[in-house]
Amino acid sequence: MAFPRVVPHGEGAGVIDAVGPDVDPSRIGERVWVYLAQSYRPFGTAAEYTVVPARHAVTLPADVPYEQAAGLGIPGITAHRAIFADGPVTGQRVLVTGALGAVGRAGLAVARRGGATVIATVRTPDQVEQALAAGAHHAVDAAGGDLVARILEHTGGEPIDRVAELAFDVNLATNLEILRYGGVIATYATGAAEPRIPYWPLGFKNITVRSLSNDDFPGPANEAAATELTAALVAGDLHYPIAA
Repeated sequence: MAFPRVVPHGEGAGVIDAVGPDVDPSRIGERVWVYLAQSYRPFGTAAEYTVVPARHAVTLPADVPYEQAAGLGIPGITAHRAIFADGPVTGQRVLVTGALGAVGRAGLAVARRGGATVIATVRTPDQVEQALAAGAHHAVDAAGGDLVARILEHTGGEPIDRVAELAFDVNLATNLEILRYGGVIATYATGAAEPRIPYWPLGFKNITVRSLSNDDFPGPANEAAATELTAALVAGDLHYPIAA
């Protein structure tokens, strides 16, 4: 291991108990949510206390419950990066797969807030209404036939600009058909660890495949994500169902 002892987990929410010498002491007592607590450091949030860089402790307004922000770090920041890593989405058509997952819900919220037309895919027909309630303009269940046609039906036949992708391997063929020339697949997960890549079809359409892993996003991207995710929580645009 990188350290003699590692306490896992990168995210959580709570109150600042103490600050270091270069941090404004007025932050003591502040409600915050934290991200990347254990990234390149030994002590994460599976404990009563953790220590993080000040910028990783994000002010949490009083009207946002702790449980809405406690698990936000990895999925929320991943979603924001998937949507915005290749620039603004104002006026674009964005597809969010696995839209009712932790990343998917955040993706719906930030893409819609960013001015995109947001299309969600979900597993079953009964989840369509949930995706619409979570912020999608349109939702399609993957269990039905001809997924490509049903997605493009919601765009008037216009191609998708960007896909926030949960299942890179399974959905690659669909994405090749629905994406515009120069479109983007921003993917953060795959079932098959070494999926077959149809290089020439991707190349002929000049499609960018952006692979995402949360620990190493640029600092300014993390900070922009933290600001926008907090605003989405405050506005009620992002809300997680707490199952237990």
